[in-house]
Amino acid sequence: MIAITRGVSRNIAAGEVTHVERVPLDYERARMQHEQYVALLRELGCEVIEMPADDAYPDCVFIEDTAIVLDDVAVITRPGAESRRGEVDAVADALQRLRPIVRIEAPATIDGGDVLVLGDRIFVGLSSRTNEEALAQLARLTGREVVPVRTHGALHLKTAITRVGERTLLVNRAWVDVAPFDGWELIDAHPEEPFGANAVRLRDAIIYPTAFPKTAARLEARGLHLKRVDADELAKVEGGVTCCSLLLGVH
Repeated sequence: MIAITRGVSRNIAAGEVTHVERVPLDYERARMQHEQYVALLRELGCEVIEMPADDAYPDCVFIEDTAIVLDDVAVITRPGAESRRGEVDAVADALQRLRPIVRIEAPATIDGGDVLVLGDRIFVGLSSRTNEEALAQLARLTGREVVPVRTHGALHLKTAITRVGERTLLVNRAWVDVAPFDGWELIDAHPEEPFGANAVRLRDAIIYPTAFPKTAARLEARGLHLKRVDADELAKVEGGVTCCSLLLGVH
């Protein structure tokens, strides 16, 4: 199992924000939290490939948005925020040793944070960062069924829904249409923790932010094994735990 990460830009405080108010951000604290996240990936058995930050791209730590990695191919995205489009080439260089590479082309835009792969189906959030043209290209490039999902009020699909079990999803229903996920068991994020639906499932563990204890209690009540990380500094620019890695070989 491989995880690709990218360092924290010294200019992260200037990162894109869409659904949250911009507030002061501590670079050193963000860097420390990211280092702890990377250490946890290693603890959970990942071979971690660490890419250096590029200070020209404030959001570069959120590497998930630059690619969609499947077992047989890596799709290089065309991010919805123009300021982020220069991030993808360095990531493509890292991935080309691991997967065949294909690319989303204009006028399509898509962020990896809007993509949730469940088995042979790819669920894609239609958001301010991802458009319908991207869905058509993704289906053609991957040969897989691509399912559109309406989001409302969330930056990305995976802000509102992520996988936490073999047939279980963690969700904030206020931000996503759950109809496309019929047949899946749903665990609701606590209503006082609307950003609590973002988690990383890695083998038998769930990487989960310490900021959402009430939702964490719900997950643990279902028998899920949580590994908690501090991620509140990165959250100030709408980053979640899924955003900070590209995972290869995770099912």
